[in-house]
Amino acid sequence: MNALTLKIIENLADIPAAQWNALTENDPFLSHAYLLALQESGCATAQFGWQAQFLSLWEEKQLLGAMPLYRKMNSYGEHVFDFAWADAYHRHGLRYYPKLVCTVPFTPVTGARLLTASPQNPNEVRALLLSHALQFAKDSGVSSLHCLFPHEADVLLMQQQGMMLRQDVQFHWQNSVNLENRGYRDFDDFLAELSRDKRKRIKQERRKVSQAGIQLQCVTGENATPQQWAFFASCYAHTRQQHHSPPALNLDFFMRIGATMPQQTLLVIASRDGAPIASALNFFTQDVLYGRSWGALEYHPGLHFETCYYQAIEFCIAHKIKTFEGGAQGEHKLARGFLPVVTQSAHWLAHPEFSSAVEDYLQRETSAISNYVSELNERSPFKQQP
Repeated sequence: MNALTLKIIENLADIPAAQWNALTENDPFLSHAYLLALQESGCATAQFGWQAQFLSLWEEKQLLGAMPLYRKMNSYGEHVFDFAWADAYHRHGLRYYPKLVCTVPFTPVTGARLLTASPQNPNEVRALLLSHALQFAKDSGVSSLHCLFPHEADVLLMQQQGMMLRQDVQFHWQNSVNLENRGYRDFDDFLAELSRDKRKRIKQERRKVSQAGIQLQCVTGENATPQQWAFFASCYAHTRQQHHSPPALNLDFFMRIGATMPQQTLLVIASRDGAPIASALNFFTQDVLYGRSWGALEYHPGLHFETCYYQAIEFCIAHKIKTFEGGAQGEHKLARGFLPVVTQSAHWLAHPEFSSAVEDYLQRETSAISNYVSELNERSPFKQQP
């Protein structure tokens, strides 16, 4: 390769959208539109602890590689919880913040974190990105560098460069109990694969929603109106307020992605007596649907499961989408046809004693995660284990 230039970019708008998107393999959450919407709406900005420090490699004016990197002053919106680590630092009179985090804010979805469009030397570029990120962390004097939800190829490089690995569990739905199958014919075909008690529970939940006079509507972004986006945003804000959650996404963000990503967004809207009462937001590609956020103005038994899961499953079946990622955590998803999937993160801590202590903790945690997944698989909701 010719000589490369390293740049730290604090404003994604300074990178041409076409060059950035050439790195992202059509991942909606890494797209220029999604990340720029987080920035320009004020959701992922220094005010809320997200100071963009995007690491980029250039060959003259051509972008060859990048990392979505942020300088963080808190641990909110990451979905890989290190509050205990921060507390331990504080108790020993040390500063845990600021830290560097490579991730997509508020988005616990596995994807590439070492981005490159180099056709001849992709692994070399990705390795360079990571080594530069580690050196940047050391030179910046931050406590640590964290890469959250990287895919397997990135994980291997991170481990090779000395980062510690951590595991967690999500629950994903697959459009076939048999992976050689082309997919379920309809929702009843899916239900037929479940054990009797799980099938009965889902039918009861859906019946309660129907008997409450609630109708459901799936609206792709191409057909969604500004009023429907605004309604979703109001539901989202109302539910976060009820759960005393810290600020995250706002109306401006949702309006921006509605305008810039219409072919990859799906709103599910629940109505009663002609008035909308709840809504869920999903993103989708040809192969994967991602459940992101939801909110409700009224409580009804089964409404959450219908709006967030069952309508999305029906959409996947109808559009032959292979996988539905239901988001972070949520063991209750197991009883509704979702199976456990291990996710990973990689971590580097500058303080040698704390790094050693965390490494020891992660070894025990990894063993516990393995046992937890085995236990979950023994409780599979399917008649036959996939």
